[in-house]
Amino acid sequence: MKIIEIKDLSFTYLGQSRPSLKNVNLEIGPGEFILVSGPSGGGKSTLCRCINGLIPHFYEGKLSGEVIVDGLSTKDTPTYILSQHVGMVFQNPQNQLFSLSVENDIAFALENLALPREEISSRVSEALKLMNLRELADRSPLELSGGQQQKVALASILALRPKVIMLDEPTSFLDPASAQQLINTVDEIRKNLGLTILMVEHRVDMIAPRATRMIVVHEGGVIYDGSPREFYERYDSHLYGVSTPKLARLSYELGRRIEGWPGVFLDIDGFERAVREFASHRIR
Repeated sequence: MKIIEIKDLSFTYLGQSRPSLKNVNLEIGPGEFILVSGPSGGGKSTLCRCINGLIPHFYEGKLSGEVIVDGLSTKDTPTYILSQHVGMVFQNPQNQLFSLSVENDIAFALENLALPREEISSRVSEALKLMNLRELADRSPLELSGGQQQKVALASILALRPKVIMLDEPTSFLDPASAQQLINTVDEIRKNLGLTILMVEHRVDMIAPRATRMIVVHEGGVIYDGSPREFYERYDSHLYGVSTPKLARLSYELGRRIEGWPGVFLDIDGFERAVREFASHRIR
């Protein structure tokens, strides 16, 4: 079963000679948590714009191939309909927040869809609860911290009840603690609601251990599609503009120096278990 299907997708922005995407083919299933990484200018954001319909409806250029999201062709479906199937949280949350209160911001898109007042109230209440924002409902979004603003931006997307949510470098303006909290919240909501998450991110340390899949976009093409752990075991990540988590680097170096070491690890619990088991076997 596929929630997103991309067939032979290529796109060149108007006025550009080089394609930003070329011959991309992907199938994404429901409930996946996908880390999308790669160098700046490699095509990650363009891929997101193709999935949510901003390309071709708002960005001009030469488009070929097909993108199907939840059974809808992004070329043939208006963005206001696509927004109810695939939502987007941008890098800077302030670009999505402009109402006088958190509650009004969450309700804004629903009001533009002309939903019944009772339905709007129910969805706003649900989104506030999901993101633990009830106590901030009457506050101005501009008075909140960066982490709280990202949660409000995400809540406004959740209120539309999409099946797919994309986040474009959502931790860029956050301190490490707030970034970790946001990622934990996104993953928890994914599991509870069965959502598909695509997160574009350079800071992979906190995301790679949770991601079910990693897609690396380089020079407009997908050069890797598989598990995060396998990527760091097989590739020199810096060649493709992808940062290496410190734990992956440490466990990789141990593998080079110690015969029988079980491989690369991305999560501290797995690494700790490997150290204990490896040490116990060596002692015997």
